[in-house]
Amino acid sequence: MEFNQLNNKEKVKKSTLMKFEQIRILKNKIINRETVAYVISGILTTGVNLVSYFLLCYIFLINNLIANVIAWFFAVTFAYFMNATIVFQEKESTVRKGLTKLIKFFFARGFSLVVEEAGLFIFVSVLGWSNMLVKSALAVIVILMNYILSKVFIFNGK
Repeated sequence: MEFNQLNNKEKVKKSTLMKFEQIRILKNKIINRETVAYVISGILTTGVNLVSYFLLCYIFLINNLIANVIAWFFAVTFAYFMNATIVFQEKESTVRKGLTKLIKFFFARGFSLVVEEAGLFIFVSVLGWSNMLVKSALAVIVILMNYILSKVFIFNGK
């Protein structure tokens, strides 16, 4: 009986250690140089987007949907260079490969622009919600979408 109790304690201890090891491995996959750099880049890009949008809407008095497209262009241009050089650390061997990635990047981000424009139209233009509140909430959704699209389709090492 004592042997079985000791054996069970050993099994529990091993099982617990294995779970901690699995958590450590998962943490290292999620929290690494690339994801931390992407979060910082995403925050800076969101800042470029929100500041541009604010200035265009409130200083230059441009319609919110048009201002969003212009702010999107500024932010996407900034994001491409951040992602290519800092986040994914891509080194292109030819100008053609670099231009191909740039075009893919803009097309992928175009999808997020459609999501953002639709959200702004529905919540600001139709429902009358605060445009900066809606723009900020949409930024969270767009950051997640953009990371997945960048990782899978653009900066995938191919």
